[in-house]
Amino acid sequence: MRGSSFGYLLREGAKNIYANRLMSFASIGTLVACMLLIGGSLLFSMNINRAVGYVEQQNEVEVELDDGLSDEQIKEVDKEITLIDNVYERKFVSKDALMEELKAQSDDLAALLDGLEEDNPLYDSYRLKVKDLSRLSSTVMKLESLEGVSAVRAPDMVGEIMTNVKRAVSSAGYFIVAILLVVSLVIMGNTIKVTVFNRRKEINIMKYVGATDAFIRLPFFVEGFLLGLVSALISFGLLWVGYNYILDVIAQNPSTWMTQVYSNIIPFDEIAAQMLAWFLGGGVFIGVFGSMFFVNKYLKV
Repeated sequence: MRGSSFGYLLREGAKNIYANRLMSFASIGTLVACMLLIGGSLLFSMNINRAVGYVEQQNEVEVELDDGLSDEQIKEVDKEITLIDNVYERKFVSKDALMEELKAQSDDLAALLDGLEEDNPLYDSYRLKVKDLSRLSSTVMKLESLEGVSAVRAPDMVGEIMTNVKRAVSSAGYFIVAILLVVSLVIMGNTIKVTVFNRRKEINIMKYVGATDAFIRLPFFVEGFLLGLVSALISFGLLWVGYNYILDVIAQNPSTWMTQVYSNIIPFDEIAAQMLAWFLGGGVFIGVFGSMFFVNKYLKV
């Protein structure tokens, strides 16, 4: 295809948007709304996953060792713990160190434990952190089966709640994205359908004089591409402004709880490049795929 023909087809695609500006405006508005909802769902899911990760890091599994283990036996238990792949951090706490910790918690405990240093009734232990809370139960079972371990205390309820929240958010996010993608494609298809109908006589004449299918389809390709691109850029800008506004509101709240929430929210600057790539890719895909699919369906060439 010559450069002049290609330029003509690009101009035709842009002219189609202006000629059907009301429908194009409605398409862009709908696509922007859908992409904002998709982007909001993605951001919410990403922040929930970070929050779950933060909770995972804060929760410890305490492994109580049998009383009277030798140093060699404790080293053997340590070696066995390192072989459990869901454990990413471990700390040995001797019974003497545990007593000092308890004494430091309150004066009452200190008075109660005072004088027991020589005959310490506490226990040596390991404090562990796990990578994945959804595998907490199986990790606890492995720890309980180790020789030299008398008891394992783990936040089972927290692990189950966090796992269910993570699963529910992921499932809801996928469902919302799928529904909005279908809606976006239908809206884009209706826009192209109106354009095809308005230009049906011109298309018939072009076919009679020998125009190829690709030559006729390209303006609709350009139209879908531009609509998707403009929608993506507008959505990205609005999402950035809205997200930062919400962060500013949270940052100005004096409550300790809100301060803790703010400290674990993902800054938009950190994911801006990734979000822009998703928006551009999604917008262009919706525009191009929607236009080509419905052109092939409604354009009899």
